[in-house]
Amino acid sequence: MNQEFVNKFANSTHYQDAPPLPHMSNGRNLQMGHRHLTWSLLAVAFLASFGSSMLYGFNLAVVNSPAEYIKAFYNETLTERHHWTPDEHFLTILYSLTVSIFAIGGMTGALLVGRLVTKYGRKGTLVRATMLVFIGGSLMGFSRWFRNPFMVIAGRFITGVHSGISLSVVPMYLGEIAPKNLRGFLGLVPSIHICLGVFIAQVLGLSELLGKLMLLPWFPESPRYLLIEKGDVHATVTALKCFRKKGNIQLEVEEMQEEQRSLSSIKTLSVRRLLMDPSVRWQVLTIVVLNIGMQLSGIDAIWFYTNEIFRNAGIPEPHIQYTTVGTGAIEVIAGMLGCFTIERVGRKPLIIGGFLFMGLCCAGITVSVLLQAQFPFMSYMSVGCVVGIIAGFCIGPAGVPFLITAELFKQSHRPSAYTVAGCLNWLSNFTIGFVFPFLEEATGPYCYLIFCSICWGVAVYTIFIIPETKNKTFLEISQLFATKNSVQKEEPTSNSHLKLALMNGYGSLGLHDEK
Repeated sequence: MNQEFVNKFANSTHYQDAPPLPHMSNGRNLQMGHRHLTWSLLAVAFLASFGSSMLYGFNLAVVNSPAEYIKAFYNETLTERHHWTPDEHFLTILYSLTVSIFAIGGMTGALLVGRLVTKYGRKGTLVRATMLVFIGGSLMGFSRWFRNPFMVIAGRFITGVHSGISLSVVPMYLGEIAPKNLRGFLGLVPSIHICLGVFIAQVLGLSELLGKLMLLPWFPESPRYLLIEKGDVHATVTALKCFRKKGNIQLEVEEMQEEQRSLSSIKTLSVRRLLMDPSVRWQVLTIVVLNIGMQLSGIDAIWFYTNEIFRNAGIPEPHIQYTTVGTGAIEVIAGMLGCFTIERVGRKPLIIGGFLFMGLCCAGITVSVLLQAQFPFMSYMSVGCVVGIIAGFCIGPAGVPFLITAELFKQSHRPSAYTVAGCLNWLSNFTIGFVFPFLEEATGPYCYLIFCSICWGVAVYTIFIIPETKNKTFLEISQLFATKNSVQKEEPTSNSHLKLALMNGYGSLGLHDEK
């Protein structure tokens, strides 16, 4: 690297009048003032989430209200094309496939994440993946014209591939461009947009997609990706100047160069090597538990089959659509509450509180449905429990697992970690989407007790195993797991530690002592 160029470029223009460094005491106790939220950071967070997470939320809920119309369309077109009238059981299977094929596409997209982000970068992957939604949307849009029900299923699969890619890449991108004191806030912006997608995407259509395609390419790539993986110092400094307010960014560039040197002999790990690496054993187990628990909590059953649940709860048919819209408003409010409190209360309380409350509400649905024949008012309790499950999910479990995946792994491990997390997330999503109608038919309201036990199990795991990562550097988070993984803690020199502290969140996980 050309250090003279870095020094000159990093301290150019208004960065020259940066405030003096704060007083340091004993090296390790250096306290840095929080970095401020810039318009560039906020714009990137909202653009990336608006065109990705919102579409994910839209596709989760879009098959709920028109379920009967979809079945009628399948029945009509199959009769026309094949001169055969399917029975209700076959239509239920076909509809379940329509719901769950989205998750199969998502799992396919998640498998591609590691290679895509390594080749095209974080931003480049998001922009290229946008074209998949045009293709999938066109297939679904023209299905009625061509009288082909399988175009709907194919379109759902392709949009699922897009969501599988973006659901992993967006939090990875935001986690790498954000300073440590803003990682939680920016990391939950996508979860708000998932809730918004469920609530208002039917009104917005595809306008959010066009906004991302036109505006996101004008923002920089992740600075860590540009320097550590691509070795482009000029682009790195330009990106940092865009994402930071006034301040000396030379120390940030130097820290990234330090990590680049420490990882110079280590390429991006494959999924197989990640799973076999003993130094990240508990981190991998953590993302497995969180991502499986996130989907097996029953939230997708609620989103996919909200109307059917309300119908079974005894809500009058004309009132169901208004009740469903009301739950959407609760989702948005809960998502915003989690986003604006995560940097104050931390990650663990949101995960624990969210899963405990969801488990309680799942048990409440079972009780209310069993008793509503004797006590008619219990039908309203079941509606309240459905709203509680959605609120508990959106306040923490909806977004924190994706954020924590970025925080638990270093640069060389992160793409494969998101591949593992994404595949498990989507596989669980598919399982719930396809199995739930038959599970509910076989067990009735007792099926929610299964979701209850899963929610409480994840909460217990979080209490005893997962450390709090709020306002910690990547190195500090790695050291929290070192004892659990039975590996030696990395002890940087005082000079290296000073760079890490000044970096304010972009700590390396592989620093060597400077001689």
